[in-house]
Amino acid sequence: MDKVIECVPNFSEGRDLKKIEQITDAFRGKQNIKLLDYSNDRDHNRMVVTAIGTPDAIKNAVIEAIGTAVKLIDLRKHAGEHPRMGAADVIPFIPIRNVSMEEAVALSREVGQAVADRYGLPVFLYEKSATAPHRENLAVVRKGQFEGLAEKMTHPEWKPDFGPDTPHPTAGAAIIGARIPLVAYNINLNTNRLDIAEAIARRIRHSNGGLRYCKAMGVELHEKGIVQVSMNITDYTQTALYRIFELVRIEANRYGVTLAGSELIGLMPIGALLDTASYYLGLDDLTADRILELNI
Repeated sequence: MDKVIECVPNFSEGRDLKKIEQITDAFRGKQNIKLLDYSNDRDHNRMVVTAIGTPDAIKNAVIEAIGTAVKLIDLRKHAGEHPRMGAADVIPFIPIRNVSMEEAVALSREVGQAVADRYGLPVFLYEKSATAPHRENLAVVRKGQFEGLAEKMTHPEWKPDFGPDTPHPTAGAAIIGARIPLVAYNINLNTNRLDIAEAIARRIRHSNGGLRYCKAMGVELHEKGIVQVSMNITDYTQTALYRIFELVRIEANRYGVTLAGSELIGLMPIGALLDTASYYLGLDDLTADRILELNI
């Protein structure tokens, strides 16, 4: 593939394996596209797909997957720890090889128009694709979630970029855009107290004066009986994972709480891993060309 773009669509289904497989089928067995990863979580009730391919192949697969999600997911019956506004909640496009950010933005708009026309789905453009500054931040666009969407869309500043001016009755709305790679990274705490996870999230996230490029919230993991600090690191080159890990550990210590491990959602760029490995191993010259598998 000469031109390669990545898409990491998030769907509001993390429990029904049959529905999960039906949605991800859109990325299987297609020319010029590769399904790299998909992971689902019952507590979050959410699935994240990672796929790469040529722009046209990704476009067609994503449109198909969104259609399947609209058909299968009823947000009136949906509950989970993760915020959501749509069945196909957020669909970011990330340029990987020989694709400019401008091309990724154009592709996101093509997909937005297509799913609005085909499925009657309101679409909001975000990040680099946003049509107004107040629509750039995903958290702001999604504020109010599915339950508050109908009222939100009565305000002129929240008229969708494509599609009807009212929510889809079962699938809500989609948030589509182009962005640089981010890292979805969660740290588990050895406690069941949600207030502690929420307090730590407030202290580390940028919107409350914490680390730049860090978005964080506290989440209950009911099946494990613990809580989690769930994060998106929107620019790992500016805020390294090791800084986040150590700051969460420091903040947890003030409550007498230890860490219970961490998890990666989807894939991470190798640069994020190398930066963290370099810190913990004390290696000043750890670069990609020192990794055996990358030289084969």
